[in-house]
Amino acid sequence: MSEKKIKEIKETDGLVPLEERAKKSDPEVSGKNAKSKKAKPKKEKKSFGRKIKEIFSELKKVTWPTFPQILKGTGVVIIVVLFFLIVLGVFDGFLAFLMKLLVGE
Repeated sequence: MSEKKIKEIKETDGLVPLEERAKKSDPEVSGKNAKSKKAKPKKEKKSFGRKIKEIFSELKKVTWPTFPQILKGTGVVIIVVLFFLIVLGVFDGFLAFLMKLLVGE
């Protein structure tokens, strides 16, 4: 096989070293300098006042819950907490009873 054909096969199989690929894609960029030469996107610096305005504009878009929805959600949370309080209390009492049987007090 000719050298040209071998080179084409290496390139298509991904066997060409990265430095050579960088040289082919951009002649000015090679090897170690490849990362430092790339242009970094600039971040827009926003003033503090603009950030505050954006925050308030986003807060205006929020759908806030009504007072009855808040009361309903709070009631559900209280009921669930009380339910688990009772369940864990019963379980704890049962384990304490078993401990008394095992220890013999």
